[in-house]
Amino acid sequence: MDREFSSSFGGEAAAGASCSRFHVRLVDEPPEYEPPPLAAGEDGVSHIQRFEFGFQNRGDSLRADGLYHPCDTLSSSYLKTFGHNTADRVPRIDFYRNTGSLSGVKINRPSLADLHEELKGDILSIPGTVDGVANGDGAVDAGRKPSANKDELVRFGWIKGVLVRCMLNIWGVMLFIRLSWIVGQAGIGGAYYLISRSLGPEFGGSIGLIFSFANAVAVAMYVVGFAETVVDILKENNVLMVDPISDIRIVGCITVVVLLGITVAGMEWETKAQVVLLIILLIGIANFFVGTVIPSTIEKRSKGFFNYQAQVFVENFGPSFRDGESFFSVFAIFFPAATGILAGANISGDLKDPQAAIPKGTMLAIFITALTYIAVAICIGATVVRDATGSVNDTISALISCNGSAACTLGYDFSGCNTQMCSFGLMNNFQVMSMVSGFGPLITAGIFSATLSSALASLVSAPKIFQALCKDNIYKGLYFFGKGYGKNSEPIRSYILTFFIAVAFILIAELNTIAPVISNFFLASYALINFSCFHASYSKSPGWRPAFKFYNMWVSLLGTVLCCAVMFVINWWAAVITVAVVLSLNIYVIYNKPEVNWGSSAQAMSYVTALQDALSLTGVNDHIKNFRPQCIVLTGSPKSRPALLDLTLSFTKNFSLCICSQVFMGPRKQTVNDMNLSMDNYQQWLSRNKKKAFYAAVAGDNLRDGVKCLLQASGLGRMKPNTLVIGYKRDWRTANPQDVENYVGILHDAFDFEYGLIILRISQGLDISRILQIQEELQRKEEEKIALEAVKKDEQEHGKPGIRSLKFLNKAVKYSSNTLAVNAQKDFKISAGHASDFNQRLLEASTRFQMNQGKGTIDVWWLFDDGGLTILIPYLLTIRKKWCGCKLRIFIGGKLDSINEEKRAMAALLGKFRIQCADIKVVGDVNMKPSKESWKRFEELIEPYQLHEGSKDPATAEILLKQHPWKITDAELERFKDKTYRQVKLNELLQENSRSANIIVVSLPIARKEAVSSYLYMAWLEILSRNLPPVIMIRGNQKNVLTFYS
Repeated sequence: MDREFSSSFGGEAAAGASCSRFHVRLVDEPPEYEPPPLAAGEDGVSHIQRFEFGFQNRGDSLRADGLYHPCDTLSSSYLKTFGHNTADRVPRIDFYRNTGSLSGVKINRPSLADLHEELKGDILSIPGTVDGVANGDGAVDAGRKPSANKDELVRFGWIKGVLVRCMLNIWGVMLFIRLSWIVGQAGIGGAYYLISRSLGPEFGGSIGLIFSFANAVAVAMYVVGFAETVVDILKENNVLMVDPISDIRIVGCITVVVLLGITVAGMEWETKAQVVLLIILLIGIANFFVGTVIPSTIEKRSKGFFNYQAQVFVENFGPSFRDGESFFSVFAIFFPAATGILAGANISGDLKDPQAAIPKGTMLAIFITALTYIAVAICIGATVVRDATGSVNDTISALISCNGSAACTLGYDFSGCNTQMCSFGLMNNFQVMSMVSGFGPLITAGIFSATLSSALASLVSAPKIFQALCKDNIYKGLYFFGKGYGKNSEPIRSYILTFFIAVAFILIAELNTIAPVISNFFLASYALINFSCFHASYSKSPGWRPAFKFYNMWVSLLGTVLCCAVMFVINWWAAVITVAVVLSLNIYVIYNKPEVNWGSSAQAMSYVTALQDALSLTGVNDHIKNFRPQCIVLTGSPKSRPALLDLTLSFTKNFSLCICSQVFMGPRKQTVNDMNLSMDNYQQWLSRNKKKAFYAAVAGDNLRDGVKCLLQASGLGRMKPNTLVIGYKRDWRTANPQDVENYVGILHDAFDFEYGLIILRISQGLDISRILQIQEELQRKEEEKIALEAVKKDEQEHGKPGIRSLKFLNKAVKYSSNTLAVNAQKDFKISAGHASDFNQRLLEASTRFQMNQGKGTIDVWWLFDDGGLTILIPYLLTIRKKWCGCKLRIFIGGKLDSINEEKRAMAALLGKFRIQCADIKVVGDVNMKPSKESWKRFEELIEPYQLHEGSKDPATAEILLKQHPWKITDAELERFKDKTYRQVKLNELLQENSRSANIIVVSLPIARKEAVSSYLYMAWLEILSRNLPPVIMIRGNQKNVLTFYS
């Protein structure tokens, strides 16, 4: 797999210029000192050469591989570092210059291939694009369970469950006791689930509360409408208990208690009551229409009823707003009539087939009730005048001139209503429909039916919605009200809460005051219902498949805008309060982040946005200023190596990409199953523990093959990893030789694919999987103990055989699981009582990067220029809160006779990069031989892995080499003696200078492929990082990751 980098990554390029070819001229240069017999330098280069470049077609564009530019040069000391022959280079400002810079000449550092690939003859070749070689270590809401007694649940069809409910709600109090007044003023001319599952818990939770509260207040509105009618009857018969307002309160409270008893009895009884009430209501409506054609009596004429008259219709056709009323104030009072359209959706959980029942029943109910309202409005507007005195003596003789009113032309003079309050007519009498009807008591029965049925429906809807909200546990304090009782899980607690809210508003005892209160809440709900439909369409989620043939998302958006506009027109301050409540509840949910997953359109929109952003990034070339370390972290299970993950997150969290990776090895069927099970579990673990990282897993025959897949296939577009983070293989001396080969092979693969490489070593180790296993075992035993104790307790309380009672045992296990759920969230943290049984030092070391590091130092041994990654990582650590107390100390290699110059050069370079440090120290004795004691320890370290072929005859040596190809040969050891000396000496210097540092960052030595054996390389890393504080060994991919150009 080819890895391509944009030319802009290496610096600026002028458009239109290119270099078609270049020539390389090699000039022999004498070595600095007499080379040993087998090698002149630590990299095994027998003849050191210097590069001089001549170019044709000079220009400013880069080669495709981004390595060299025609204006770039290589210094004559290309292969000399602190006076020693090596291809590696020390950090230098010229490496970071732009091509054609006026302040100095850009010099190219050796590429990763120069340092890593096997040498071919005596020529240090300049590779082009590295082909994809291969090879690499690394170490659900299940939903609510259906009821077991599903057949016993009461389920309703679309007629009883939706049509009847919607019609009763829409034909509510407004039809019988306010429609006539509205005509006089204006003239004739499971909602929670829908919103929450569409827009997510943030809006769903807030609207769920508001919608359930609005339904609870609606109970009061309908009951007050019923009580008004009862009190009017009492007034007509002069049997008022106290006064009209007090009587409304008394009758209302008694009524709501009776309704609560019906609802508590269960949905089945409530539905039967609804059917009876609907029949009475239909009879009442029919009685009204019949009454309009029955010739009016003198008494009815005096009250303003004249049968169908064209003059009356014309007079009532236009509006005549009085008493400060306007179209929108009248609309606010009438609007609650429309809230009944959701009566069926509110009990969707009790329907047999909600998907079919809700649209069919709701649409038919809207059609029937709309025709009814229009017909009643026309009929009442064509038969009853706006004002009437009720006096049969207010007639007009033929000799008296008429004042032009409809009543006047019909022989009645109601002009007195202009100067004094009248009691009859559309504007003054709320019981006009009773007066018009053929038999008044039937209308009264219809009013009782309409108001009580609507109140009953709202009394059921509000607790059901509230119960659904409480069970979602979005607001922790409300979970108490979510408990259900009986086979239908009746929300008794929510019923009682709704009852008290209704009583509080019943005490207001004024229908025109209560109606506008709930209008804004219902409008907010409908606005979000419309918006949820629009948002689901706009997010283009494949799961959004509306079945309505004429659906259009822009109509939904228009509905949203209209609802919001009407809210503010009706009552702007009430709308502001409603919006404030919604936003406050929304912010609360966002802050608390409830663990729910509803597949909302917000999630779908987030995906679309992320996808579009990722695609847009692909059209933008990489630039050094925007470089960030995007890491594959070989943690295995994210729980297993917490220190490795925590350190990586210290410089990637909220900043760049971090992927926790695991390789599953073994029989394919089993490993694939394990991998599939782990994907969601570990990603949820990361989210639950606020680890800003992704989890990726692959199945492979061995660790190296699996990591190879990760290195090639991880990431998406520009969000592609560029750095491999791996733990140090602490057990390399006891591990199987093939495991060591695989581990070192992973490092080679990372370089082959041009990844930066970070190796973390902590003296106590990184892997705590054994501790986790022991913890899980202890937790399991603790659960068993709690379960047995619960069984024994039940046995004592119920006198039943506890152990043999499956019911009690299941209850005990469930109890123990709930009790230990909090402890399970603590991951690998173990109680102090058990800590002594484990490697406590390992446990403490595994959490060291989770704690504040206090004041201290981060010692950076930037020995070789790798493009800047070695200095960038520690800088990123210092800008984090946990590390901000630590200062950077920079150590560089240099020549003893130019220490001050080297120090000034490094200070200038760091100043250019705007990286502050507490101190810069030039170490001039990096290439001196280590002490005899240190060298002896190294020889003892590698002794078990040496072939010692030099002391044997050639035939025996060849046999040993075939038997143990992984062992270190004498020739190899001699060839790389200088580089080995350096690692041993560096450890001495690290011990001397950085023993007290919080963490040490050091340049990672590179081993040439097919030249340095795995065991010799591991010995280098071992001796370099031994007996030190946490050590991070870093090597970039030899391409700039820092720039001082703005």
